[in-house]
Amino acid sequence: MVDKSEKFNWLVRIGYFSRAILYSVLGIIALTSAGEISKGTDGIFQVVESIPGGAVLLWVLVIGLLAYALFRFASPLFDIENNGSDTKGWGKRIGHAGSGVAHLVLAWTAYKFATSSPSSGSGSDGAGASEAAAGVMSASFGGVVLGILGLAFFIAAIAQAKKGVSGSFMNRISSQAPSATRTMGGIGYAARAVVYTVIGWSLFQTGFLSSGADNVKTLGNALASLADTGWLFTLTAIGLLLFGLFSLILARYRIIPELGSDGIRPTFRD
Repeated sequence: MVDKSEKFNWLVRIGYFSRAILYSVLGIIALTSAGEISKGTDGIFQVVESIPGGAVLLWVLVIGLLAYALFRFASPLFDIENNGSDTKGWGKRIGHAGSGVAHLVLAWTAYKFATSSPSSGSGSDGAGASEAAAGVMSASFGGVVLGILGLAFFIAAIAQAKKGVSGSFMNRISSQAPSATRTMGGIGYAARAVVYTVIGWSLFQTGFLSSGADNVKTLGNALASLADTGWLFTLTAIGLLLFGLFSLILARYRIIPELGSDGIRPTFRD
């Protein structure tokens, strides 16, 4: 019988595998198909859908991205990464919550493709994000919620940049991982910091500056919005591709907190 710790372990690893596919395809599209990147995240799932076995792979992405989102939500709720409850610890945990929201949206987009919900030629995943944002804005204090979520993404962006520079993420990875893991992860986290900043700014503008729900960006839209920046767009695309490969390494070598009878027990190396 498979115990709950092993089930949790495999679920999280599927999440990292799905993240690897997502970022790798996004980076490849950005570097090789300038026109496709304008479709945002929809372009990623359209590429996945078109390859042999794509329908099955879409469902893997749905499950994996949802699993990864729940894994990230466990950080602020249960401190699964053992970050603590001081100001620095809560900053990291709130950043993980922002990541959870982002990957939950991606899981929903993958689900729409897996169930053939998107209309042909929809053009961009921004429509779904805009609809969701408009729904939040219609509620009491909805703008504040979006604005705070934008701040969470700013915090997450800072955390990503710090990880990239310090290499602290290696503490969560087995010492048996390939030697290039540190370099790939550092570049990848720097690229994610750029994208998270764009997403955070779009949410901040929508929530606090009333710029309109159609301004909200998700992963694909955020990268697409950098298309006119030249070298920044190219470097970010390369970084996201490397982050995809880095995530594939994590799917095998990430140290996953154990689940025991007394709850979640982080067991990370120094």
